[in-house]
Amino acid sequence: VQFVESGGGAVQAGGSLTLSCAASGSITDYYGIGWIRQAPGKEREGVSCISIWDGSTYSSDSVKGRFTISRDNAEKMVYLQMDNLKPEDTAVYYCNQGSFYRDYEPGDYWGQGTQVTVSS
Repeated sequence: VQFVESGGGAVQAGGSLTLSCAASGSITDYYGIGWIRQAPGKEREGVSCISIWDGSTYSSDSVKGRFTISRDNAEKMVYLQMDNLKPEDTAVYYCNQGSFYRDYEPGDYWGQGTQVTVSS
């Protein structure tokens, strides 16, 4: 499976962005697709993930209540609606084939990433 992200950009704090992840290949072979972000000098963080099978979701505590993940299996698309953005959300966001239980478990397939920059 391959992923192509889009929708990143620069916004002011409190603003919104929607990231899109277009998948190719058979996504139903995998449990879930999610988003991982990497900010300079910080550890990689699994932000959100959605099960391709049943639509259940995971969100990290840092984005819970602000970010919403959704999917369109027919179109092989996963979206991340990001509201009330904060400067600490600034990072490169990667689409990733993964899974979750208590935490996000990243898989082997990644997109190229899209930059999100939030200014105060």
